[in-house]
Amino acid sequence: MSIETVKKAKTPAKPKTAAKTRVGETVGVMEAAPAATKKAVKASPKPRITNIAAASEPSYAEIAQLAERYWAERGWQDGYAEQDWLRAEQELAGATS
Repeated sequence: MSIETVKKAKTPAKPKTAAKTRVGETVGVMEAAPAATKKAVKASPKPRITNIAAASEPSYAEIAQLAERYWAERGWQDGYAEQDWLRAEQELAGATS
């Protein structure tokens, strides 16, 4: 007859607690931050990353000024406002890229 031995599984380690103290003695124990503080940290807004390409796009005023110049060059003829605007927008976008 053989005797079989069975190993027991290890129990998980218990969390360390503050050492027992004598009356009147203090021990420095670092406590975890309360859950409310952790939530407040997570809820804080993340820093915004600005789009560099968006910052270099021409403004409405710049496009309008150039489109008006194209209109003046054509002798103030009506009927081409949209084409003047798109041309100015394209030219300014190409100049900033």
